[in-house]
Amino acid sequence: MSTLKKIVYQWISKQFMDGCSAYNSLEVRKSCRSKEQARSVFAAGQVPHAKGLIFLNPFKAQQFAKQHGFPLVIKPNVSGFSRGSHFPITSYKELWKAIFLAKLWWPTTVVEQYLEGSNYRVVVAQGKIMSVLQRYSPFVTGNGTDNISTLIDRENSIRDEMGLYPCIHPLQKGAVTQQFLKKINYTLKSVPADGEVVTLFYRISLAPGGVVRTIEKQTIPEANQALFKDVLSMFDANILGIDVIFEKGIETDYRDQKCIFLEVNSRPYLKMHDFPRYGKKEDLSGYFDELNALNISQADVF
Repeated sequence: MSTLKKIVYQWISKQFMDGCSAYNSLEVRKSCRSKEQARSVFAAGQVPHAKGLIFLNPFKAQQFAKQHGFPLVIKPNVSGFSRGSHFPITSYKELWKAIFLAKLWWPTTVVEQYLEGSNYRVVVAQGKIMSVLQRYSPFVTGNGTDNISTLIDRENSIRDEMGLYPCIHPLQKGAVTQQFLKKINYTLKSVPADGEVVTLFYRISLAPGGVVRTIEKQTIPEANQALFKDVLSMFDANILGIDVIFEKGIETDYRDQKCIFLEVNSRPYLKMHDFPRYGKKEDLSGYFDELNALNISQADVF
């Protein structure tokens, strides 16, 4: 490898891949890079996934919306950490705005059906379920007394005391949060009812303040576990971070509910598994021992 390529790869790794694993060969990683590739494998393996379309021409997305209706998701065909993703989209106005913003990340774009449910990251390694996290968009829970601004401050203090920073990020009070609250007729001064959950941003991602909860693996039905392991085999991978939504929850057999597999991550961000906001941190050292013993082809090449 040339010196220039090494410098470029090191810069990419530092800027965008810090905390991400490198346990798959270059060939496997190439096969997982786009949503279109994942969708093709899911379809061939009869894995439940949302109806969708990869498009360059924005009018294709409009036609898809007319055929399948709302809500929808718009996201770049190639991205990570939910960058450029927008959901749930419920109108043509939102659709066109989302298309424009997604194409700032990547020219080809995905439109697909949106499922209301619980969002999970399932990490499968060496034929085993390594770790499962439920992922939440940024939110606060009302107590009937404090306003949203105060609730944000309290939650950020809890995260600080738990030592979650800098992997988990603080909740924000800036223009993006205020604009999102305005859509639900709230402001930072609004006082939510006791027990009311107020979402502060749509995206399920750590950067805007999202958090994760550890799911105990023994609560997951055998059928679901088998399906996750099958997906690992379909991509011939050593490890995958599988993103999936379950309508009723991952603790219910996938055959008894709606569920959609979204994508696979060949370099899953494993760092966040050490910083759950809810649930117990797992000891994953045994899995890492097995993975670290692998001889990975071109691990330092993107």
